[in-house]
Parts: sequence; structure tokens; C-alpha cells
Amino acid sequence: MVNEYDIIVIGAGSAGMSAAIYAHRFGLKTLLVGKVVGGLLNDSHKVENYPGFTAISGFDLMMKFKEHVDSFGIETKEEFATNVVKSGDEFTVTTENGEYRAKAVVLTLGTKHRHLGIPGEEKLQGRGVSYCATCDGAFFKNVPVAVVGGGDSAAQAALLLAQHASQVYILVRKDAMRAEPINRQRLEHTKNVTILYKTEAKEVLGENGVEGVKLTTPFNGSDVLKVEGFFVETGAEVQNELAIKLGVTLNERKELIVDEHARTNIKNVYAAGDCTSSKYKQAITGAAGGVIAAYSAFEDLR
Repeated sequence: MVNEYDIIVIGAGSAGMSAAIYAHRFGLKTLLVGKVVGGLLNDSHKVENYPGFTAISGFDLMMKFKEHVDSFGIETKEEFATNVVKSGDEFTVTTENGEYRAKAVVLTLGTKHRHLGIPGEEKLQGRGVSYCATCDGAFFKNVPVAVVGGGDSAAQAALLLAQHASQVYILVRKDAMRAEPINRQRLEHTKNVTILYKTEAKEVLGENGVEGVKLTTPFNGSDVLKVEGFFVETGAEVQNELAIKLGVTLNERKELIVDEHARTNIKNVYAAGDCTSSKYKQAITGAAGGVIAAYSAFEDLR
């Protein structure tokens, strides 16, 4: 027997959990489906721009969201959704463990870490190559490491790694970092952080672990930077596979196009969070988008 709901929310990050909370409060029979509760925000070492929390780790913030979800008794399946099919006015969501049906679907699919695609990266993943400084930083005590990226995630990763590593090198493709001013200032006052501008990684070197990085621009007379850790912080890619299967229209960045009411081009399919065409990608804007999606679904189903 296939369980039926008014609305199924796919994705359990800030947008998905907010959508589920509001949908439940509107009296809709709600199912929240998400393999990783919290999504990529779990990897954030410190969140300082979410109102109500002066400073909190991304993981702890998402666990606060989850506590809120659980307090309402909202049904949650920590499963990976593999397919969504629309038949008439009904949607069937298939996961690794079963099938569920609903009258409406909210896609809060989030993003995944972007890889560089350079030689040695995949081979040494988990053996010195990492995409999560929060997860792996403590393994690199008193050894040099490199961080690739010029945005705020790279700055935050470098600041965290500086607490463990002997030296942190930030490889920035352009001639300036795009990080928030407060984090740029923190980097300037962290003695064991060195920023290498107009520098990219060409190859990750090593056999059983990271031994160095080949650079496009020589540093201290050498095109090989001796490090034992290599952290990639170059942004994220949209997880849009389910949206494509449904026929949701994407923009040139492969994001799901939504209007100001979180509606997509497919009737009763809504989307919110980092997977959408919304300009701002923050936990708080994701949460707001999830709320708007739930409001719109309630109005349309009513």
C-alpha cells in the first residue's frame, strides 16, 4: 500500500524543514524526505548571520530546525529520493525504500560540492583531498595545507584550518577575494595564513596521500607547493536531477526557475533554497523560500 499525503517536501535543509513546518501548520498532511538532514550547511564551521544566534555551527543550527520539525510530529523519511513522476493531478515520489504519493511537491534539492576536475583530485579524495574543513580539519594538525577558492566558504575554511595546520595557503584564481569584509580582516590578522592571488592548482601530487600541489604560478621559486592537505572550496553545483525528470524549467546556471511565490512552471510543483534561481543563497533566505512554497501550496490546494 502506497502512503498518500497532501504535500511531499524533498530535501531536508533549511528550506525543506521550513516548508514542512509551515505546511503542517496549515493542516496539510506532510511528508519530509531527505537523506541528509541539514544538507551542506552541516559542513559550515560557524554561522554568524542567522538572526537569533550570535554564532552557531551549521550542524547545530540544522539540529535546531530538526527539533522544531520533530516537535510537531512531522513524518520524516531519511531516504534518498530517486524519482518523481506526475500522473494527472498526483505525484509519485520514489525513494530507495519505497513510494509515496501527494497532491503537491516542494523541491528543496540543495547543492553538492563542486570538484575541480584536475589530475590527482579524485584519486586522493579522502586521503588528503577534502571538501569539508569542518569534517576533516582536525586531521591536519601541525602540517601545511592548501585551500582552493576565493569566496566566503574558502575564507571560513582557512580560518578553521589555521587552528590546526602549521600553515594554510589559499589559492585564489583572481587578484582579490570575494569573502565578506569581516572574514578578509580575520585572514589578514591570522599569522599562519598566506594568500596566493592569481594562482590555480593544476594537479594534486602524491601516491597514498597528498604530498603537494602543482601551481599555475610559481611561489617562492617553485611551481610545487608542499602540503599534506588539499581543501576544495570553489562553490557548489545544483542538484537538479529530479527537477529535470519532472520537466521543471532551468536557467543558464541549471537552477530551478521560480516566481516570487516559489512556483515552478509545473502545476503544484514548488521549489526553494539554493537549488532555485533566487539570487541569495543563505540559510535564512532558504528558510523564507520554504515558507513561501508552503503558503503557495496551501493556497493552490485549497
